[in-house]
Amino acid sequence: MNKTEMADKLAKNCDLSKAKAAEVVSAIFDTDPGKGIIAIELDAGHEVRLTGFGTFGTKHRAARTGRNPATGQDITLPAKTYPTFKAGKGLKDRVAK
Repeated sequence: MNKTEMADKLAKNCDLSKAKAAEVVSAIFDTDPGKGIIAIELDAGHEVRLTGFGTFGTKHRAARTGRNPATGQDITLPAKTYPTFKAGKGLKDRVAK
């Protein structure tokens, strides 16, 4: 399912126009700078916890030394922060049938 399909289902389930449903989905999930509720919260270092569904968060990986597999040469991999998602109990139970 992509964002358009999600918006279509939201429109049917909540009696919204397709345009309004697409606007709602984008307001929550957009990744453009300064947009998307979830992305803005993650940028600020906060978690987004949806009880029963799951938690969106971030983790930090320290800089480390790696190896170029083609040449065998040591390289430095920079530190980075990356997004995470941990499924909640309700979602796990529903999917695990």
